[in-house]
Amino acid sequence: MAGPQEDQKFCLQEVLDTFKLCLSEKKDIYLEHYVAGWRGLDAVNKINILVTLLHGENGSQYVTVQSMVKYELDNDLVDLTKRGSHPESGCRTLLRLHRALRWLELFLERLRTSGEDSKTSVMCSEAYNESLSQHHPWVVRKAAGMAFCVLPGRPAFLEVMNVGPPERVVAMLGEAVPLISEVYQITEELYAQQNLLDLP
Repeated sequence: MAGPQEDQKFCLQEVLDTFKLCLSEKKDIYLEHYVAGWRGLDAVNKINILVTLLHGENGSQYVTVQSMVKYELDNDLVDLTKRGSHPESGCRTLLRLHRALRWLELFLERLRTSGEDSKTSVMCSEAYNESLSQHHPWVVRKAAGMAFCVLPGRPAFLEVMNVGPPERVVAMLGEAVPLISEVYQITEELYAQQNLLDLP
C-alpha cells in the first residue's frame, strides 16, 4: 500500500488546534472548524458536501451546527424516516462524521493510555466495535477489520502523528481527547433532542 503524499502529512497538532476553534463561548460548534478538523483526518466526500453548503446561497444558515440543524428542520430539508429528496442534507452528512468522531475519541484515548507493546490494530478495532460498527453493514465491518490489521505498532503510529517524541504525543492526546469528547457530546445532545440520531 502506498504511503500518504508528503504534502498531506497528518499532524495531530493541526487537528487539535482546529477542534479547539470549534466551540464558541456559548458552546455553539462552528461548522467551518469542524469540517477543517476532519480535513486533517481525510474524510473528503463528507467534507465537500458541508463546504458546499457553507459557501452556498444559504451559507449564513450553516455557520454553526446548531444553526444548520434549526434551518434544515424548519425548511424540511432533512429526510427523517427514509431516504428521499435530501440524501446529502447537512444534518445527515454531519451525523456520519459525528459517529466517526466517537470512534476517533475512543481510539485516541486508548492510544494515550496504552503501553509501548500495545497493538494499534486491536485498539482501533475495539474502538470501532464500540462505535461505528453498529451503523455499518457486515461487508463494511469485514473490510474495516482487515484494514485495521495492517496498522503499524504503537511506536511507529505515534511517529506518524508528526508531533515529536512519544511523551509529547501522549501529552497532546491528553489535550485533544477531552476537546473531541466535548464537541461530540454537544452534537450528540442536540441530535438526540431533535430525534436525528438515526437518520436514514
